[in-house]
Amino acid sequence: MSDALAALLADAARGVFPPADGSATVLPQPNPRDAGVLSFTAHAVIFTDEEPEWVRGRLREVPGDPLSAALCPPFLTALTDRTGRIVNNIDLLTVAEPLPGEPPVPLTPIEDPDHPRVTRARAFRDDVRIWAGEAGVVVLGRGVAGRWEAAIEVDPAARGKGTGRALALAARHLVPEGAALWAQQAPGNAASVRAFQAAGYRPVGAEALLVAA
Repeated sequence: MSDALAALLADAARGVFPPADGSATVLPQPNPRDAGVLSFTAHAVIFTDEEPEWVRGRLREVPGDPLSAALCPPFLTALTDRTGRIVNNIDLLTVAEPLPGEPPVPLTPIEDPDHPRVTRARAFRDDVRIWAGEAGVVVLGRGVAGRWEAAIEVDPAARGKGTGRALALAARHLVPEGAALWAQQAPGNAASVRAFQAAGYRPVGAEALLVAA
């Protein structure tokens, strides 16, 4: 069962999703760090080491549309109270395939393990790597269930000039061959959403990670 979430994510990266039947799948955590909620079209996936029946019972108690119950505040609050964790954010979850060749913008690897962006990324990812460009940085690492994840940071002076799109596209050239590349964007950060979609990342669902308090 420890590989169940990784297999589900691999299917989703290929466009194969859980049945859109309004049900919920409860899976164990793939490791002690990763817990949370995934929401696909009319199907929720909760990965936690809490008892599945407890999870399903809390879902049934959420008022309103059951299709949105897993990401509603009443359920997330019950889950955080139970686990002692906090919700990091509710993000748009996107995925893209790797691209061959060199990145379209010049990037320099940063080897400093104490770089602030590296330190922040290590709270959520393993095998963190970071590259600096003229107007921002690209971060890669192994996140939920070992998936490759990308994040970018654009210098304030370079915003609104296509830099985010270029960095997000560059990340697709840096991920190992054959590996799907995932990225999360806060829905309210419209600039980030537009940048990743312009760089070829497809929306597949929403995600709320539960992180240690």
